Amino acid sequence: MDFKKIEGILSQHVPANAVLYCVTLWQELPFDFKLRKTRLSKVGDFTCRTGSRPQITINRDLHPYLFLMTYVHEVAHHRVHQGYGFRAEAHGDEWKATFQTLMNPILIDEIFPEPLLSGLRKHMASPKASSFSDAELTQLFRSLNDREASAILLSHIPEGSIFSLHGKWFKKGKLRRTRVLCHEVKTRRQYLVPVDMPIGQAQLALL
Repeated sequence: MDFKKIEGILSQHVPANAVLYCVTLWQELPFDFKLRKTRLSKVGDFTCRTGSRPQITINRDLHPYLFLMTYVHEVAHHRVHQGYGFRAEAHGDEWKATFQTLMNPILIDEIFPEPLLSGLRKHMASPKASSFSDAELTQLFRSLNDREASAILLSHIPEGSIFSLHGKWFKKGKLRRTRVLCHEVKTRRQYLVPVDMPIGQAQLALL
């Protein structure tokens, strides 16, 4: 992967005023960067296996502001891994401090609009493993997306309901902190789905 390729990807997915900053982060400590189709349990990830180049992946369908935050989130993992290896906890103090440092230069109104900017500043005072863990911030992100602003969320339907998501049908199970254990109806495979994930049609269970 070279400068032009990653610049081309980022220019299509993050706010224009943040492209140069994101490319600079890559230049300082390069990694493979790939886009993924929508995933049920995550919006991005960082992996580093022995003998392989570090890799960051992000879901291609994210809103530009959420894509930007996710990108910096994963770059922070990359920086921590380079400095501490596997000794550091995934979302421990080292990651929180690194994430805060990397986000600080872009927490400006030239990149993020209000009230999202204020919500991000509040969230970054003590960042969580997932932005979906912050219900207020999640709602702010969704309010900027006309399609998602009026969407039905997984949290809106009762346990036991059947719902559609990305062309498949699932049964809502137990809440596990900020995610819900859901079972795909056809395969019976289990997935931990963010509680505020927008869903499609739903057949509500009787309470």
